[in-house]
Amino acid sequence: MTATVDAPERLVGKAIKRREDPRLITGAGSFLDDVRLPGMAHAAVLRSPYAHARIRGIDVSRALAMPGVLGVFTGEDVKDDINPLPCAWQAGKVQNNVNTPRVLALEKVMQVGDPVAVVVAESRYQAEDALDAIEVDYEELPVVVDAKKATEPGAPQLHDNAPNNVVMEWSCGKDAATVDQALADADVRVSQHIVNQRLIASAMEPRGSIGRYDPGTGEYTLWATSQAPHVHRLLLGAFILGVPEQTIRVIAPNVGGGFGSKIFMYFDMPLVLWLSKKLGRPVKFFEDRTENYLHTAQGRDHITDVEVGATKDGKITALKVKTWANLGGYLSTVAPGIPTTLYGRMVAGCYKIPNIHVDVTGVYTNTAMVDAYRGAGRPEAAYLIERVCDLVAGATGLDPAEIRRRNFIQPGDFPYDTGIGMLPYDSGDYERALNHALDLVGYQDLRAEQDKRRQNGSDKLLGVGMSSYVEVCGIAPSKWIGLPGEGWGAGLWESANVRVHLTGKVVVTTGSLPHGQGHETTFAQLTADQLGVPYDDIEVKHSDTLGTPFGFGSYGSRSLAVGGTAIYKSVEKVKEKAKLLAAHMLEAAPEDIVYENGKAFVKGSPEQGKTIQDLALAAHVGYDLPEGMEPTLEATTFYDPPNCTFPFGTHVCVVEVDRNTGEVDVLRYLAVDDVGNVINPMIVDGQLHGGIAQGLAQALYEGAVYNDIGELVTGTMNEYAIPKADMVPNYELDRTVTPTPVNPMGAKGAGEAGTIAATPAVVNAVVDAVTHLGIRHLDMPLTPERVWRSLQGASA
Repeated sequence: MTATVDAPERLVGKAIKRREDPRLITGAGSFLDDVRLPGMAHAAVLRSPYAHARIRGIDVSRALAMPGVLGVFTGEDVKDDINPLPCAWQAGKVQNNVNTPRVLALEKVMQVGDPVAVVVAESRYQAEDALDAIEVDYEELPVVVDAKKATEPGAPQLHDNAPNNVVMEWSCGKDAATVDQALADADVRVSQHIVNQRLIASAMEPRGSIGRYDPGTGEYTLWATSQAPHVHRLLLGAFILGVPEQTIRVIAPNVGGGFGSKIFMYFDMPLVLWLSKKLGRPVKFFEDRTENYLHTAQGRDHITDVEVGATKDGKITALKVKTWANLGGYLSTVAPGIPTTLYGRMVAGCYKIPNIHVDVTGVYTNTAMVDAYRGAGRPEAAYLIERVCDLVAGATGLDPAEIRRRNFIQPGDFPYDTGIGMLPYDSGDYERALNHALDLVGYQDLRAEQDKRRQNGSDKLLGVGMSSYVEVCGIAPSKWIGLPGEGWGAGLWESANVRVHLTGKVVVTTGSLPHGQGHETTFAQLTADQLGVPYDDIEVKHSDTLGTPFGFGSYGSRSLAVGGTAIYKSVEKVKEKAKLLAAHMLEAAPEDIVYENGKAFVKGSPEQGKTIQDLALAAHVGYDLPEGMEPTLEATTFYDPPNCTFPFGTHVCVVEVDRNTGEVDVLRYLAVDDVGNVINPMIVDGQLHGGIAQGLAQALYEGAVYNDIGELVTGTMNEYAIPKADMVPNYELDRTVTPTPVNPMGAKGAGEAGTIAATPAVVNAVVDAVTHLGIRHLDMPLTPERVWRSLQGASA
């Protein structure tokens, strides 16, 4: 019988409370607006009231004379010192058509809210008052806000280098002629016009930045609401300000949500640094909610025509997609990659479809920039293919669940190549998740109840909708995301350093950072189990470029699959060094040493071993180390994964539609997700709760609306309908577990799954409730008025 070390309680897989929460929910966190620097001045921005106009002149003289004003600056003042913001992800061969914003507009404005001038004053109130004294002479120009209309002959032209306002023409899959022939040969052929409306991120905390320049050292410090501080430092130094990257430090304080909108470079980041150097004072800018709605990058906004061909028994044989993707007045930091790499290459979903052709036209319009918003391309792809499955079900007379079963990629097919340029799907068992969800929700009973109500002529129409989704997570592999024209020309690897101090306490520093996800808890759980040290002895540090190794940030559900793997591998390196040191101290051969539960010992003799605390002390004291071993016990890893990960699942929504009012009541919402192995089930459930709420909100409530002259009609929370807590149901959550072979933890990612799955599940449920009346499709958001009008049309 082999002797072993008593194992401490394992934390991976345990639902422990987040260690971050006490400070965040008691007001002890430090967010950007909490940062106070000595001598700090305040910036306010004058924004264009017009969506498209030529700037003929700006008079700032009255503003300069206002009380407390330290300076007033326009685009002319900064143009030689601050370059236009870069578009880093130039997917779809957009190089010749790139138009990115300047920090302050020059000559023309392209959207309502474009920054035109900045006032810096002793207080924000004084700066805001001085904005009213600036006089701008505008020449209004024609406006276009609809992506498809912007490409038509005679549409207003935004940029000279983008004829017909086209950013890029991109395609993937088989050639169009082959897919057209497959459509012509199909037993069943269905087409549909689908709109995936524009959304506003609406994070709890708006955006902002604080800049400080130190003339003694020539160093800049930027505090910013950032999901990617290292990337922001790189872009600021190398592309925008033209200063050495190492002279810039970027700090992300606690960040109150991001949902993707805080990944990108914004005008205020370089501007506050320039202003600080110019005025010799730290300068702070913090947008209000109206500015956030007007100018922070938005999401979605696709117009799509889709054609699908199928056999009469429901096998999908062909899919042809044409999408116009609205990218706004300028290109944001990674905007071209969203409707191409992350949408176009994911439209196959969970299904084997032999003939697919996707065309995407990226378009400039007189609206806010569009970039990644929770899910970033994958929600749009999942919505498209899941609506397609229900359309095929309607055309063939088969049950929507059966359509999915007959087209699923099978477990034995993995790794699976969809044929449209995505990396191979890693692992999956899609039918198991579907069947489990249908069993839990009582699917057959619901269908029987639905038939009963229809036969009785009930005004309460019952609908059951489902979505079987797959998404790509762990956005990082250099062999994919680094390809010119596909990604942004570099891998998005992630980093981590693990250091065991002399006292045995552990510090993990990571390039990943949280904005609500619980990194400090999850990463500590992972490290505690792997290294065998107490959870409370581990500190996780992040969010400051001065104290952390370079990392590409948090987005794309990549923090655990990529950042967590970097930590895992660093711990393994620490353990290997600890084993070598233990072998030296125990006078044993290295190959005879076992590391288990925080102790290194000779195989079979755990009582004679050395704890990690013993080894850390010896490594730091350093007087008796093996030949060639350096002191200390730490390791750094830069992890570039071989593949992405592909979580999946099935969500089922049950709704009741009031035939007389169009009101939709969500009766039940059940989700079965498979995110691989789970580190903290409570955190995963919380991510799913929030994600489902956002996906449901798109289906029923949210939508950014511009009028014909480019004004944002939904410019405040009075008009932009974010659901309240009583507007979303209680969620019934379960999961299957299919580990990924991509990383040693078997974890796939969970941050965006709820958003991706929920929107089509809810829409499919509402359409299912009314399909017997001849209604085949409804565009979002499914407001009572929209549903009621459709019902009235069906009755007529």
